[in-house]
Amino acid sequence: MKHEIDERMINEGVDALLVVGPAQHNPAMVYLTGGGHLTNADVIKKQGQPPVLFFNTMERDEAAKSGLKSIGYDQYPLNKYIKECNGDLVEAMAVRYEYMLKDCDVTHGKIALYGTIELGPKFAVLSRLQQRMPTIEFVGYVVDPILMPAMMTKDQHELARIRNMGKITTQVVQKTADFLQQHKAKDNVLITAEGRPLTIGDVKAKINLWLAEAGAENPHDTIFAIGRDAGVPHSLGTPGDALRLGETIVFDIFPCETGGGYHYDFTRTWSLGYAPQPVQELYDQVYQVYKTLVSELKENLPFKAVQDRTCDLFEAVNHPTIRSKSNSMEGYVHSIGHGLGLRVHEMPFSGATAGENEILSKGSVFTIEPGLYYPDQGMGVRLEDTFFINENGQAEKFVDFPMDLVLPINMV
Repeated sequence: MKHEIDERMINEGVDALLVVGPAQHNPAMVYLTGGGHLTNADVIKKQGQPPVLFFNTMERDEAAKSGLKSIGYDQYPLNKYIKECNGDLVEAMAVRYEYMLKDCDVTHGKIALYGTIELGPKFAVLSRLQQRMPTIEFVGYVVDPILMPAMMTKDQHELARIRNMGKITTQVVQKTADFLQQHKAKDNVLITAEGRPLTIGDVKAKINLWLAEAGAENPHDTIFAIGRDAGVPHSLGTPGDALRLGETIVFDIFPCETGGGYHYDFTRTWSLGYAPQPVQELYDQVYQVYKTLVSELKENLPFKAVQDRTCDLFEAVNHPTIRSKSNSMEGYVHSIGHGLGLRVHEMPFSGATAGENEILSKGSVFTIEPGLYYPDQGMGVRLEDTFFINENGQAEKFVDFPMDLVLPINMV
């Protein structure tokens, strides 16, 4: 949570944070400002001090909504600095940052960089700023020890927002199921009122529409993949593929609040009309592993232990796993889950790189998503729900939704 940030800065010897970029689809900026229509902004947070927001004065009302101390860029007139720097724009922008940092009493030490922005221009400016202020050192992290761990646990307001996204997500999933079942099948293919095959592209267009109508958006697209594509875990699906009976459909949907806020992540596997025996058997095995894992979730469980348990369960029924055969394209080929919040994938992680601190603590939000994949057999199965550890130390699912494999379909 946010109150952890200063302690983590102290532990890392970081004197300040500099967060750059817009306040939409920019997790670090959204986390500190609350989001909003800030097309370009900077946040400087000195250790032990509240963040300060620097903003375009045309967006002053949006900046005020953040509740942070806010200073307009007009207080640092770029045109003036350009003249002083003989037309050198990079030098002028470095001068502006120098004044901003000094006004936040940041004149030396380590400054950790965060944000989403075009890298080249920002690199040019910060490199020049480093030359102007040799007593500061910019640092970046591959494994973030400050903001990401703080974001790993959510407060009640964050949990409520994720729960609302869960409700929106499952409402759209139900609309998708209803839409499919409104179509009849001819020659084992769903057909439209015009008599042409219903396609993956048709369904995904509806999904995007329904999400927008509910006040959500879909910046990462949706996995809606059938047959062989369902056997490739992150295949988005082929837009022109027809919806055929008896083939697995992996439907993995991970939308967010409009503007790049909190996400939800949810997967079901369907087979239209009926399920052939091999499909049913694969589904039953994944569903059994899902139920076993969920029944064993508890507070302070290391998330990577859940991954090990998943491999145990799938290997016990003779499927290759990422542990038994790391380069396998079949069987269980990914980690069991990940944290979720302002990013689709964030701490805690459960895979090979997960650290000892990535545990299922109170307030942590995470997915459980076992799956088996056999592309050469034209099938794949994944089941996923999003959970959190509640105040009683128990794993709680945000939203319930049926886990039926078969969606009944009428024939022409």
